[in-house]
Amino acid sequence: MGKIGKLLFLFLLPFATWAQEVEVSGYFLQDSAKLGERVGYVLKARYPEQKQLIFPDSLYDYSPLVLLEKKTFISNTLAGITLDSAVYYVSNFSLEPSVYLTLPVYEVARYDSITHFPLEAELKLKLTLDSIPEQPVFQENNVYQPLEKDFNWIIAGLIIGGVLLLLLVFYFLFADRIKQLWKDRNERRRWKQFEKKWIKQTQALTQNPSLELADEVQGLWKSYMEYLTKQPFQEWTSSEIGEKMEDKEVFRALRAIDMIIYAGSSERSEEATTYLLQVAKEKHLEKLNHEKHARATS
Repeated sequence: MGKIGKLLFLFLLPFATWAQEVEVSGYFLQDSAKLGERVGYVLKARYPEQKQLIFPDSLYDYSPLVLLEKKTFISNTLAGITLDSAVYYVSNFSLEPSVYLTLPVYEVARYDSITHFPLEAELKLKLTLDSIPEQPVFQENNVYQPLEKDFNWIIAGLIIGGVLLLLLVFYFLFADRIKQLWKDRNERRRWKQFEKKWIKQTQALTQNPSLELADEVQGLWKSYMEYLTKQPFQEWTSSEIGEKMEDKEVFRALRAIDMIIYAGSSERSEEATTYLLQVAKEKHLEKLNHEKHARATS
């Protein structure tokens, strides 16, 4: 080789060596991002095809960023030069105005490895609010928003079941007592109705004695007595009633009303109706006491 050839070889040697070096670059796909926003970071490596390079995986520490996903692409080799690339999708949760990232590319050698770093890439924090006032002003709003709540069928079923159980126990313990109290209430209400109607009709009979009013008064009394004693008062005559009740005054009182019906005489009608009301009240109280005694002894 001549001197000129040697000189050309020495001159071109650095360029050939440079052509065989590994070139790496890294950059963000956008210059700024909101807090937690998904951002792509591109990492590229250009190297001779005989070399073996490895990109970082999920085990690498990407702080202050958080790795979300890594997307790789098929290597492209042209004229002995291979081009590899990958996109790392990250999120920034730092409140610093800017964060920086540079990911290494590892060149695997025979006995060791060489780490290649690109220049740092800057990602600025994009704030939603320009500034936070020292004294925040809250907007007044008195419109309440309804909250949807799921209906708890299990608790509702337990409550309904408990109530039904209590009602069942209450019924078995106090059913007879409730029935008797209801029956006594009905007896007293029936007596009030009878007494009110009796007073109204007897006053009308006293003021205007007539066949129709006398018959209604006598029929009202017999009907109520038949209900109390379960005996056929409606079918009995005045003398039969007095005999069955063993009370001559009842016979005289009914006879006084009979005189109005058959003879038109109204003597002693007021005295008679007062006595008949007293007899009905005694029978009413007698029935209540009898039922009370029956409950106490049962």
